[in-house]
Amino acid sequence: MASEVVAEKTAQAARPAPTEARAKFLPGVPMLLLGGVLVLAAIGLIFVAKNATGAAVVVVVIFDVLLWLSGPFILRGLTQVAPGRARVVQLFGQYRGTIRDPGLQWVNPLTERIVVSTRIRNQESAQAKVNDADGNPIDIAAVIVWQVRDTASAVYAVDDFTQFVTIQTETAVRHIASSYPYDNRGSERLSLRDNADEITQQLSDELSVRVRAAGVDVIESRLTRLSYAPEIAQAMLRQQQASAVVGARTRIVEGAVGMVQMALKRLEEEDVVELDEERKAAMVSNLLVVLCSEQATQQVVNTGSLYQ
Repeated sequence: MASEVVAEKTAQAARPAPTEARAKFLPGVPMLLLGGVLVLAAIGLIFVAKNATGAAVVVVVIFDVLLWLSGPFILRGLTQVAPGRARVVQLFGQYRGTIRDPGLQWVNPLTERIVVSTRIRNQESAQAKVNDADGNPIDIAAVIVWQVRDTASAVYAVDDFTQFVTIQTETAVRHIASSYPYDNRGSERLSLRDNADEITQQLSDELSVRVRAAGVDVIESRLTRLSYAPEIAQAMLRQQQASAVVGARTRIVEGAVGMVQMALKRLEEEDVVELDEERKAAMVSNLLVVLCSEQATQQVVNTGSLYQ
């Protein structure tokens, strides 16, 4: 018995939600006129019933009651569909289709018509504190642009599709943030700061998969905030400054060595002066000091010989 109950619940959970289909409806303006005529006719029969006698009174009253019932009943089927909105038609708990055509439409008066916005929406996730792939706490937030594609799935597949998108957005942002480091620190691996386009594309792809069940299309996603958490921001800033200083020093030394090599080569090719290895070493040392120093060097004129 228990296994049968579990099997039945599993089958119900696996049962797919209905997909969007076009509902059956009629133009609303003619039905509005018809309902108005019936109501006016019912009002006119009231005066007729006052002047009728005998069995005619009963007949007029019956027709009048039928008109009073049918007129408002027809008018109840009128439905206004604004641009950018759709109406999900439901009859006795069953999905009967969706109306997307804007204007005044008419459907079965017994149906329930659920309004669903099909406009493009911007939604920004709450700022989240997450540990990146290196374990560093970071603050991250994102904004997504999305739109309801399948109104039936949006209404019947999830409880509240707007809240569903919100929760799935925060989940996807946290997952992406924890899968990559904040910066690559000179390596070639993807990072949140240095590969923004690739990261946002992966965020859009993952989010599209997560919200597909709700009939939602993700148009675009972007990171709106990305920074180290305040408790480590100063330490990381010093680390970045140190890396920048090391990189700048490396470039300076590479340039200085190239200039020294060029100077020695030119002196040798043009036979300006002959230097032994000791004098070459002294010249290289002096040039590197001049080229790599952060402050301007003091010029000294040598009035003696090269060996004094």
